[in-house]
Amino acid sequence: MKKSSDISDEDSALFRKSVGDAMPLKQDSFIADKPRLKPHPAKTEADNLSVIKEMCTADFNSGLLEIGDELLYTSSGVQNNILKKLRRGHYKIEAELDLHGMVVDSAKIALIDFFKECSTHSRRCVKIIHGKGLGSINKQPILKNKLNQWLQKTDIAQAFCSARPADGGTGAIYLLLRRK
Repeated sequence: MKKSSDISDEDSALFRKSVGDAMPLKQDSFIADKPRLKPHPAKTEADNLSVIKEMCTADFNSGLLEIGDELLYTSSGVQNNILKKLRRGHYKIEAELDLHGMVVDSAKIALIDFFKECSTHSRRCVKIIHGKGLGSINKQPILKNKLNQWLQKTDIAQAFCSARPADGGTGAIYLLLRRK
C-alpha cells in the first residue's frame, strides 16, 4: 500500500472529485444484530405444560417405596445401556432441583417451574433431590413416592434412577428427559 506522500496531486484531486459531498459515517450509530434465539414451537410448549400439570394433579399408588429403596425406571423402547450410563454418572448434570423438606403442594409447583425451565433451555440430564423421608410423618419417603409416580405416569422421563452415594444416594435421582 502506498503512503499518502506517494499519491500524486492529480490522483488526490480525482479522488476528491469522485467522492464529492460524501460524509464519513459516525461510528457510534452502528447497531449490531441481536443474537437470534432458537425457535421454540408454541404448541409443543403448551403440550409439555399440560402434561406436567396433569402429572402433578394425578394421585395414584403403584406400590410405595421405603427409605433406602432404589429407584430404577426406563420408558419403553429405551436401551438398557442408557440406564446403565445414567446410573454410573456418565451424563453431565445440566440442572438440579432440591425438593427435600418441602410439602407435596410446594414440590409440585417447584417441579412444574423446573420442567418449564429445562424445556426452555433444552436441558437433558438433571438431578432432583427428593430427600430420604427421615423428617416426614411415619418416616415415609413421601416426595420420593410422589416423584416416582408422577414421572412414570407421564412421557417426560426417558429414564431415571437413584443417584450415586456422592450425589445423594437414595435421596436423589438422575433424570434423563426426553428430547422434544
